[in-house]
Amino acid sequence: MSGIVRGDQVGKDLLVTPDVCIVGSGPGGAIVASRLAEAGARVVVLEEGGHHGKDEFDMQEATAYPRLYQDRGNRATADLSISVLQGRAVGGGTVVNWTTSFRTPDDVLAFWRDKEGAALTPEVLRPHFEEVERRLGIQKVDLEEVNANNRALYDGCKKLGWSVDTISRNVRGCLRTGYCGMGCPVDAKQSAALTYLPDAVSRGATVYADCRVRRIEWSGKRAHAVIGEVLHPGTQEQTGRTVRVEPRIVVVSGGALNSPALLLRSGLAQGAVGRKTWLHPAVAMLALYREPIEGFYGAPQSVASHHFAQRGTDAGFFLEAAPVHPMLAGLAFPGFGPQMTGQMGLLPHVSVSVALMIDGFGDGEEGGTVTLRPDGGPRLDYPQGPRHFECFRASMKALARAHLANGALRLSSLHVPAVTVTSEKDLAALAAAPLGPNRCGVFTAHQMGGCRMGADPARSVVNPELRHHFVENLWVADGSVFPTGLGVNPMESIYAVSSWAAQHVRSALARA
Repeated sequence: MSGIVRGDQVGKDLLVTPDVCIVGSGPGGAIVASRLAEAGARVVVLEEGGHHGKDEFDMQEATAYPRLYQDRGNRATADLSISVLQGRAVGGGTVVNWTTSFRTPDDVLAFWRDKEGAALTPEVLRPHFEEVERRLGIQKVDLEEVNANNRALYDGCKKLGWSVDTISRNVRGCLRTGYCGMGCPVDAKQSAALTYLPDAVSRGATVYADCRVRRIEWSGKRAHAVIGEVLHPGTQEQTGRTVRVEPRIVVVSGGALNSPALLLRSGLAQGAVGRKTWLHPAVAMLALYREPIEGFYGAPQSVASHHFAQRGTDAGFFLEAAPVHPMLAGLAFPGFGPQMTGQMGLLPHVSVSVALMIDGFGDGEEGGTVTLRPDGGPRLDYPQGPRHFECFRASMKALARAHLANGALRLSSLHVPAVTVTSEKDLAALAAAPLGPNRCGVFTAHQMGGCRMGADPARSVVNPELRHHFVENLWVADGSVFPTGLGVNPMESIYAVSSWAAQHVRSALARA
């Protein structure tokens, strides 16, 4: 059997015996599936999320978040202080991300080699980046294509003399509807569900959608089976059917949070499983303009500033825009009742910019930890401390300065209560506002680490080739292997690093 199989198409318990079982169909799992299927391997992919196409993407937040996001859009840290946006569908996060595409910075790769014994270099990854950019249509955005929401940030940075530029996006024939985060309604976004997964299926791979993997069975140094529970499409409810896969090699590509949780559920707790999880925790500022911004239309992200990425011993941060759709804005805006109603009435005139902390590079920085909830799902603890608070304050001040320079009437923070900024003199109040769990809105759309790569089995989960340190036929290929945050949006890095890892999986198959 090949193709994409939905949960309602599995009428009995299944046993399949491919060469490779891949858990997860996001950028990591999809490209590994494509590479191995192209090499002639028999590939099975198990994906918890559903298989959805453009006809189902109705551009409604009330539909998209429950359907396409982990925990129906409600995933958060254990203390509820950081909202976690993470995809759940065939194609993973590539179905709902905002198409921002960056190569891994050279200095990040150098840090990984120096601190963790990683094998990755710009030269090693270059052909993988180049192929991914061709396949996904990744191209730099022209300034004329930038919407008013992104242009406000761009112009403000330019007026202050800060470095800023347009970004690259993985789109073909984009109509700039603004609804990337809800699934592209015209198939312009080149997600894994439209590219590498169909490539794999065309070469004989099978993708089981609506199949939640509960555990990997293993003994000694070998993984023997992967056990998946079949779900009713569109729900979290089990059908009572199972898919048992007995492969020669297992590749875990569930993404940060889910991959370490799977290893923990399977009793594979050796090394640093779940530890050193990074989030690029983001804060935001809301800028009110006299003229309409309409940040719900146009490419959600098309500019970025890395002017503050290197700040000595303090954590760096980078600036981007965020779309301003009603439900997402309503969740982010502070206050209740008349205050909220008044703010939402001004939505067409609001520009939203975010500042993302580059976590993982400070001495002694621990990041977050993934453990298990009672139901076996991932529990994420991510303590915030002085390093975070200094970065949040500096980055909110930077966002405020950029929008003031661009002529914003006023800005509001996401503190509870909010801090209002109308001029530079108000920046002191912004810096003095209290920070701490649930004192100010913090978000993450970039989850990394938890199964970090490295030469030392005590500090890492997989070796420099992304093979598990203790189970010789188990690999991890997704953002969970990153030893730190990236300082850029992670999608393209996940594709390239996983493509590189697929070479090593292929060699292992040839030896098996």
